[in-house]
Amino acid sequence: MVDFKKPNGRPKLKEGRRTNFINVRFTDVEYKEIADLEQQLGVSKTDLIRMRILTDAKRVVINSKELIKNLDGVGAELGRVGNNINQLAKHANILKLQGQLSPLVIKKFNELFEEHIIVQQTLEAALRSIIRAMGQ
Repeated sequence: MVDFKKPNGRPKLKEGRRTNFINVRFTDVEYKEIADLEQQLGVSKTDLIRMRILTDAKRVVINSKELIKNLDGVGAELGRVGNNINQLAKHANILKLQGQLSPLVIKKFNELFEEHIIVQQTLEAALRSIIRAMGQ
C-alpha cells in the first residue's frame, strides 16, 4: 500500500539539531535582568543566554537603542563644535583684514584645533572598534 500523505512542516534537520537540554534556575532579580535585556536588545532569552555563554569572548552584546541615542548626541555636539570653529575662523579673518589679529590668538586657536582633531580621531577609532565588535 502506498502512502499518499503530504509531508507537513519543514524538513527534519540532518545536522545542527539542538537535542540537548540544560535546566537553569534564576532568582526573580536575575530573571528580571534577563527579561529586561531581552526587551532592550530585541533578542530572545534563549538566544541571549546562548550568545553570552557560547560566544561571549567572540561577540559583544550592545544595547543598540542606547548606543544610537548616545551617538545621536555625539553627532549633534560635533555639529555644534564645527559651527563654532567656522564662526571663529570667520571672526579671525575679519580681524586679520583689519590688522587686529594677535599672533597669540592664532597660536591658541591652532592648539585647540589640534586638540579637537585628536578627540575626533579617538572617537572615530572607538566607533570602529564598536563596529568590529558587533560584526563578530
